[in-house]
This record gives sequence, C-alpha cells and structure tokens, in this order.
Amino acid sequence: MSVSQDNRPELYEEVKLYHNAREREKYDNLADLYAVINTLQQLEKAYIRDCVTPKEYTGACSKLLVQYKAAFRQVNGDEFPTVDAFVKKYRLDCPAALERIKEDRPITIKDDKGNTSKCIADIVSLFITIMDKLRLDIRAMDDLHPELRDLVDTMNRLSILPSDLKENRKLLNGWLP
Repeated sequence: MSVSQDNRPELYEEVKLYHNAREREKYDNLADLYAVINTLQQLEKAYIRDCVTPKEYTGACSKLLVQYKAAFRQVNGDEFPTVDAFVKKYRLDCPAALERIKEDRPITIKDDKGNTSKCIADIVSLFITIMDKLRLDIRAMDDLHPELRDLVDTMNRLSILPSDLKENRKLLNGWLP
C-alpha cells in the first residue's frame, strides 16, 4: 500500500531558512542585494527602450547605486568578495547592472562630453574653494555641501581621471550626507 500525501502532515509544515535572528538578517540582506541588482538591470533595460527620461533614469540609477553599495556592505564577506561571486552563485543574468556597478555612475553622466579642460579647471577651482573654507574654519555642512557635491559630480564626469583615484572618490563621497 502506498501512503497518500494527504495523510503526511510533515508535508504541510513550514520550512524556515533561519533558526535565529542573525540568520534571518543574513537572508534579508541577501534578498535586498538581489532585489537592488535586479532593479538596476530592469532600469537599464527601461532606459535603453526609452521608457524613462534621462533625468528620471539618472536619479533612479544614482539612488540604486547608493543602495547597492549599502546592500553589498551588508553581505560582503568571505562568501562574496565581489559582486560577480554573488551574481554567479544566485545565477542572476544582469550584464547591464554589472556594467553600471563597475562604472559606478549612470550612463547619462558617463563622460566629460569633450569638456576635459573645463572639467579640470572646475575641479581645481572647487578644491581650492573647499580648502579655503576649511582654512577659515568654516565647517558647517550647509556651507561646504554645495561645493563638495559639485566637486564629486565633476570628478565623476571626467573620463580621463585615473582609476587609482577611486579611493579618493570614495573618501569624498564619504563626506557627503
């Protein structure tokens, strides 16, 4: 006689992925990272298909990149040293999202649009302005933020900036609220 599945209550039991709060937090963090990467992939496709305006795309993409960094920090460890390891393990098909993550900026602000000299002059000017404010003991975020934001944005637009300055960019981004 075969046992009917209707008479096996263990088949109706809830399966838990976690046994404590720490394990639940781990799975929640993995889910957040998965969702952000998937959303970034879909945003890239929507932009390519002209379903979102460049302004909407730039804002949403910038926000998603910030969320990605925060989510990746939460799961970063021995298991996932790189985003590629995460994508491979969970079999995500997201080449456009990975490209965006690697470039660390929306495609709409990818380069300096041929204004290299102007960008360099703006960066130097903004550095000098910020340094002068700091020398004058101006430390209020309201006073420093506009120039700091402009400096970061201009540095991100400059395509000829060497990749070894990535740490400097991270430091500047860290000063922004």
